[in-house]
Amino acid sequence: MTDLVTYTLNDGVATIAINNGKANALSHQVFEQLNSALDQAEKDKAVVILTGQPGIFSAGYDLKEMQKGMKEAEALVTVGSTLARRLAAFPLPIIGACSGHAIAKAAFIMLSVDYRVGVEGSFKLGLNEVAIGMTMHYAGIEIARHRLAPAHFYRSVINAEIYSPEGAVEAGYLDEVVAPEQLMNRANELAQGFRKLNMRAHAQTKVKTKAGYLELLDQSIKKDSENLGVKA
Repeated sequence: MTDLVTYTLNDGVATIAINNGKANALSHQVFEQLNSALDQAEKDKAVVILTGQPGIFSAGYDLKEMQKGMKEAEALVTVGSTLARRLAAFPLPIIGACSGHAIAKAAFIMLSVDYRVGVEGSFKLGLNEVAIGMTMHYAGIEIARHRLAPAHFYRSVINAEIYSPEGAVEAGYLDEVVAPEQLMNRANELAQGFRKLNMRAHAQTKVKTKAGYLELLDQSIKKDSENLGVKA
C-alpha cells in the first residue's frame, strides 16, 4: 500500500485507514488501494476496521477528479458505487470507525458496512448531493433506503439534511458514538467480538439476508452507468 491507504494486521484484525489530504478525498487511486486492502483482508481472513484521519473520515469524492469533466465524474461515481456494493457483501465483518466528518460518498460507505462507531464532537454526517446541485444517483438512493431509518430517508436524500454524530445514530448512519480517544479501542473491542463468529455462517447469512438488496443495487449501478454513459 502507498500512504493514501494503509493496511495493518494485528491479532486477526485488519485496520484499513484512508490518508489523502485535508479532506481525505476519495479518488480513483484511493478506491483502487481500498480494493487492494480488502483483497488482502480476505487473504488474511481478518475482521476489518475501516477508518480515516482524526477529525475526518472523508468529505467524499475528490473534487479535482469530479471537476475534470462529466465523463470523469460519472466514472468515479460508478467506481464508488461498486465499492459500496462490495462492502455490503464482504464475506468478513467490517466495522466503520468514523473518525469525524463523513459527507456524501463517505456517508454511503458508512451505510454499507456492518457496524459503525462515530465520535463525539462538532462533526457533520450526511448526504449533501442535492444541496450542491447533484441529482441523486439510483445506487445512492437504494443504499440510503436500505440502511437509513424510514423517517430520515426522505430528509437525507431529498432534503440533504446533515446530522451531528448523535443525530446520525438516530438516522442510521452510525450505531454508536464514543469519545474521540476511545474510537479505535472500541472498534478493536467490537472486532474481537466479531472474530468469535463462524465466518462461513456470517458470510452466507449476510448475502442471504441482503439478496434482494444486492440484486437491486446491481441493477441500480447498471442503470446509473447506462444513463451516465459509463461502462460498469
